[in-house]
Amino acid sequence: MTWSRLGIHAKPTALLDTAGYYDHFLRFLDHAVEQGFLRAADRALVLSATDPATLLDRLRAWQPRHDRRWEPVEGS
Repeated sequence: MTWSRLGIHAKPTALLDTAGYYDHFLRFLDHAVEQGFLRAADRALVLSATDPATLLDRLRAWQPRHDRRWEPVEGS
């Protein structure tokens, strides 16, 4: 996620959330957005799905962002 944000590569992070393994982590990321520690656009770099076909579809549909400059989180 950091490398994508810094422009080192233009790839998303993908998590296959089998049996809810990553549920807590994904909620943590959502909470970080709510609390202003993470931008929603950066949260969108982490794709997840509970089945491989859906995750592969999301990976195929993902488009890299073209704004590579660093911006603070709103309100900070």
